[in-house]
Amino acid sequence: MREKSKTGVYNLRNLFFLSILCLVFSPLQSQENKEYTQSVGRFNFLNPGVEVEFPTGKTTAFSAGLGIGYGSSYPDLDTSTKSGWIYVVAPFLDVQHKWFYNFLKREANGKNTNFNSANFVSARMLVRGESMSDNIERTSSYDYAIGPTWGIQRNYGILHLLLDVGPIYYFDAKGNGNFFPIMVQLNLGLNLWKQKGSR
Repeated sequence: MREKSKTGVYNLRNLFFLSILCLVFSPLQSQENKEYTQSVGRFNFLNPGVEVEFPTGKTTAFSAGLGIGYGSSYPDLDTSTKSGWIYVVAPFLDVQHKWFYNFLKREANGKNTNFNSANFVSARMLVRGESMSDNIERTSSYDYAIGPTWGIQRNYGILHLLLDVGPIYYFDAKGNGNFFPIMVQLNLGLNLWKQKGSR
């Protein structure tokens, strides 16, 4: 049963990586004029890292961020019995495919849509690496979380703000995993550049 469980997790992980590759290469096949979404480079403060967001369609974008994050453990991926405040500081890869749905409404109301300022739904995957510092015992050096989100993205000059929430399924490479009802992401950072000729 254990080997079967491991195989299932590996197949699931391979499916996610294949999906990410398809999302990365989808702009190469698209001939649409990227009327609303823009290519943007950012530096985020709260979980320090760099992020690139680029269009995959008129109102869709793919983002990928690398950095060092501060967070908690997932309930079924922690073998310690520690109570109270627990933490994990680890490198991360955070990828999202965003579907923005209110560009036209924001423009009609005279609101900013620069740097992809809009509301969105997304498919998100977060990968955390080996701990740099923690006070728990993780079941594996790597863990993964995937799920849908709803969020808002706003930009004030070069200042960037993102907030999104949604349920996740988290797992490790050893077959451990479970669902978690709500995962919250909050990013505050700076827009460093956008594609030439954009708004």
